[in-house]
Amino acid sequence: MEQLVDAFLRKFYYLRLSITDVCNFRCTYCLPDGYRPHGHQSFLSLPEIRRVSRAFAELGTEKIRLTGGEPTMRRDFCDIIAAVHENPQIKKIAVTTNGYRMAREVSQWKSAGLTAINVSVDSLDPRQFYAITGQDKFFQIMRGIDAAFEAGFNTVKVNAVLMKNQNDASLPAFLHWIQHRSIQLRFIELMETGEGSDIFHRHHLSGEVIRRQLLQQGWQLRPRARSDGPAHVFRHPDYQGEIGLIMPYEKNFCQSCNRLRVSAIGNLHLCLFGEQGIPLRDLLADDVSLDALKRRIQGGLGHKRETHFLHQGDSGITPNLSFIGG
Repeated sequence: MEQLVDAFLRKFYYLRLSITDVCNFRCTYCLPDGYRPHGHQSFLSLPEIRRVSRAFAELGTEKIRLTGGEPTMRRDFCDIIAAVHENPQIKKIAVTTNGYRMAREVSQWKSAGLTAINVSVDSLDPRQFYAITGQDKFFQIMRGIDAAFEAGFNTVKVNAVLMKNQNDASLPAFLHWIQHRSIQLRFIELMETGEGSDIFHRHHLSGEVIRRQLLQQGWQLRPRARSDGPAHVFRHPDYQGEIGLIMPYEKNFCQSCNRLRVSAIGNLHLCLFGEQGIPLRDLLADDVSLDALKRRIQGGLGHKRETHFLHQGDSGITPNLSFIGG
């Protein structure tokens, strides 16, 4: 089995594959003014997605997460899941979604081969949820989470962007919510992007604040599997759910990096922050050797930096998190 290894001997088992940068929410920390198209570029087609997922599978990828924008806005979303599912090497197919279609469609996603769901819920207060997302869909998304469990998902991951003076005092409410539910609630530190500098400086809060509270209450860190994302995950014997902390400003955050990204227009991104991306699309046609595509992916890894330098105030060129899949 071929492997993806960079100059720092990090191995990459996890691909975040963006299939659109369109989103119907207007989250204050990502697209406060709503989605604006970037010219007339077309997103990866179903055959292109099939081909790029096959190349990564043959290079040792074990997990593919479908992202956006809002990936479920694509009409062929179930076909995309099925195309990724064709690769037996891919053990986990996940989606990150705002959840607005889950109540109606989540059982179809599971039938197509989806194995894991992350849904964004930044507040359990419906009014604050509306203020953050620009959408009055809190109860619809709660129904969607229930539908995921009914469809046979054993656990659901819930992402909450941690924001000072917005949801940082909500830990007790979140803990109560997950006490008897198999939900892994993940607090994600607010990250600075090209368009989000103002909100970052107003609302950024270190996840260390939450970590201290968890440790004081008897939560314990559990070990990571090799295709896991970057979250530090905590468990407590009195809770069915778990808490995850994603802290990209932590000093050694990048040492355990195991994931690569492909944007919705077919560029390989070695990091969420900092570079233009390596074009893959010219190698995604059926009449081009798959080996050529794999060689370009492997060659690109030689340019991966040791760290993203976010902790030094360098947020790179990423304009917002919908641009290459968050």
